[in-house]
Amino acid sequence: MKKRLPSLSSYGSGWSANRRIAIVASAVAVLLAVAGIVALLTGGGNGHQAPGTTAPTPSGSPSSSEAAPKPSSGSGSVSQPPQIAEPVAYAKAAAQMLWSYDTRDTSRDQQLAGMRAWMTTETKYADWASVSDQVPDPVLWSRMADQDQHATASVTEGHYPSAFKQALADDPSAITEAYIYVVTVNGTQQIAWKKGGGGAEERAVTLAVQCRPNHDCTLAAIAPSVTQ
Repeated sequence: MKKRLPSLSSYGSGWSANRRIAIVASAVAVLLAVAGIVALLTGGGNGHQAPGTTAPTPSGSPSSSEAAPKPSSGSGSVSQPPQIAEPVAYAKAAAQMLWSYDTRDTSRDQQLAGMRAWMTTETKYADWASVSDQVPDPVLWSRMADQDQHATASVTEGHYPSAFKQALADDPSAITEAYIYVVTVNGTQQIAWKKGGGGAEERAVTLAVQCRPNHDCTLAAIAPSVTQ
């Protein structure tokens, strides 16, 4: 099987320890008193990986501080962020975007630029590293392009994890600091390459989505583990 874009369910190093602490502390400061939400956002919840996936460890992978290029040729096949003000609906759209790519007409820089367009512009809450780390290093992307590798995705459902719902129930006003919602999305990724090669794999991801009142939602981060 040809090498392919790493699954979002295998993002074990998505958040560095310091960055993870900063996201938790600033986005849901009041919720820190709730054990369930702390476990959820620090990867201590009941997470799982999609079958047959492993954490990507290619040498030369993008660093956590890698900036998103803004190529003049646009974002290739990466879809534009929708104008959605509901957290679960936006998370489902974001997951479908993250699980889709087409090396036949999209460069690595375009892929990163397209993904960056979905991110919140509030740097206090944005963890770009957790998103950009999902894209393979330039050498691997080039090899994928040599094989015309591409993927589409379908989303089956999205929901608020139980720990997050319990935290909100315990203190409904806590969300009003940053309006960061935690959403888990499940779906399927269909992968194809030259000479009829391909296959499908189940995917799952937990996202931090920012949805301030009277504003469209944006993506804040990818959590370090999937929590149902």
